Amino acid sequence: GPNHAAVTACATGAHSIGDAARMIQFGDSDVMVAGGTESSIDALSMAGFCKSRALTTKYNGTPQEASRPFDCGRDGFELEHAKKRGAKIYAEVRGYGMSGDAHHITQPHIDGKGAILAMTRALKQSGLQSHQVDYVNAHATSTPLGDTVEATAIRTVFSDHATSGSLAFSSTKGAIGHLLGAAGAVEAIFAVLTIHHGVAPLTLNLAKPDPIFNDNFMPLTASKDMPISAALSNSFGFGGTNASLLFTKCQ
Repeated sequence: GPNHAAVTACATGAHSIGDAARMIQFGDSDVMVAGGTESSIDALSMAGFCKSRALTTKYNGTPQEASRPFDCGRDGFELEHAKKRGAKIYAEVRGYGMSGDAHHITQPHIDGKGAILAMTRALKQSGLQSHQVDYVNAHATSTPLGDTVEATAIRTVFSDHATSGSLAFSSTKGAIGHLLGAAGAVEAIFAVLTIHHGVAPLTLNLAKPDPIFNDNFMPLTASKDMPISAALSNSFGFGGTNASLLFTKCQ
């Protein structure tokens, strides 16, 4: 079968899952193993993150509080075949959207067009309308610009569904930090588990929400028990490479 490696910075894990799903849809394979990994704990990688000011410096004494997506204090990150073999199906990949805005080597375009394209393309492939999505697992890495741009993009794509308070969204990076190339795979698992368990997770360390939010448009600050039929997971990487995965309950 296909042996394929996606190398797209922080969107790698999401691209791996999306590409694998498409290979199955295209008939190239019956089963695929997909995921992401990272190994950048070295002097060169750390120097690059430091130079780009992507790493937090305010919370060295309290590292458990360092990853705080959407918070004012943020300053950086830290089917068919399955049925036949009796596999437990938690969800299905309903939509996969990609984009490359090529705006800057580390910064997203201020209008969020790359993120908007990825999300709208995932929605288009799924055949769902934006109001049918119950939960969004945001990429939100706890960086000042990135979180703001993504929040704006979510509000743009989901419009009244988002600003009415009907859409639940959060960033699980507050709990696990930024796993870089592995992030998309792990956060896709979170999105799938929200569907399976009917619980949308909170954004840990969100003590003082960014002013971009209001009472009706606010990341979850507490876990929420709710029926979740469709969940979207965002992954946006350096260099403007973006991926969105839309999961739904298996019908």
